[in-house]
Amino acid sequence: MGERGNHRKPRVLSGMRSTGKLHLGNFVGALDNWVKLQESYECFFFVADWHALTTDYADTSRIKQNSLEVLLDWLAAGLDPERCTMFVQSHVPQHAELHLLLSMITPLGWLERVPTYKEQRENIKEKDLGTYGFLGYPVLQSADILIYKADYVPVGEDQVPHVELTREIARRFNMFYAGKRTYVFPEPQPLLTPTPKLPGTDGRKMSKSYGNTIMLTDPEPVVRQKLKTMVTDPARVKRTDPGNPDVCPVGDLHKIFSDPGTIAKVEAGCRSAGIGCIECKSWAADHLVAVLNPMQDRRRKYEDNPKLAWDVIEAGGTKARKISDATMNEVRQSMGLSRLYEPPSKTAGAE
Repeated sequence: MGERGNHRKPRVLSGMRSTGKLHLGNFVGALDNWVKLQESYECFFFVADWHALTTDYADTSRIKQNSLEVLLDWLAAGLDPERCTMFVQSHVPQHAELHLLLSMITPLGWLERVPTYKEQRENIKEKDLGTYGFLGYPVLQSADILIYKADYVPVGEDQVPHVELTREIARRFNMFYAGKRTYVFPEPQPLLTPTPKLPGTDGRKMSKSYGNTIMLTDPEPVVRQKLKTMVTDPARVKRTDPGNPDVCPVGDLHKIFSDPGTIAKVEAGCRSAGIGCIECKSWAADHLVAVLNPMQDRRRKYEDNPKLAWDVIEAGGTKARKISDATMNEVRQSMGLSRLYEPPSKTAGAE
């Protein structure tokens, strides 16, 4: 297995699209978990700029800057270049070569059945998603994973079908090309990420497209102002009306960020109308700011000298290219596409 067998820790691969600065939903849904994973796994995290093009192909003017902003938030959150490998997808062209080869063997029906394909086609009406690249992005995703022979892919429940598709593509490739070997690609497993409910300021899912986000870079006054306007339990019309923290977006924030003592005070005070929503929101802001302030301090170091962050990406890209190159040599050889000279077979053309 060459390079793949040399490391001891199980290998994890995950990525985020080049969307610019990250919000609290990105942190709770993935980034916070990644920071923990780097302790126990050999982690590869990439900024998926090619994936961003599947929906934002019409205007690429900010894509490079957006990639850098994502990286700054990763470093701010605690991803450590000494303990994980961070890189930009397009800096490792081997991903594209493997994507091309895997696309040759992937049935169209498999792609048309991916749940997020239909969902996004129906929900993103303002963009033309009837493109070859958008239909095929799960194959690129499979290439991203398989080229590093990742053991695990951290995902939420909604992304499990993508990992299953990757497993099916790996199985199909191995069936066609493994020959006498046991396999070329191991089949990755989903590593289910706990995804606590994190609503935006309007109670809907936190999303930039809804304009309801709390950004990781929002200064304290902005965080407190956004929380002041956050929707609460609709049953609490008057200050004297009891509420239910389990159906209140601010209650969801407390469950994620507050300590048990504060949560107990919220539970008792809200249900008895002993506290008002303004007081409850203020406590949530206190705990949120306690999480964000240290991150913003770490980010400032890289904001003051962005070249430091780009150096991290370049070093990560060098390592990623070395590993993916070894995989591609193996892939080409298994498919009869090796770049090495091979003398013609003596039986070739014989009757």
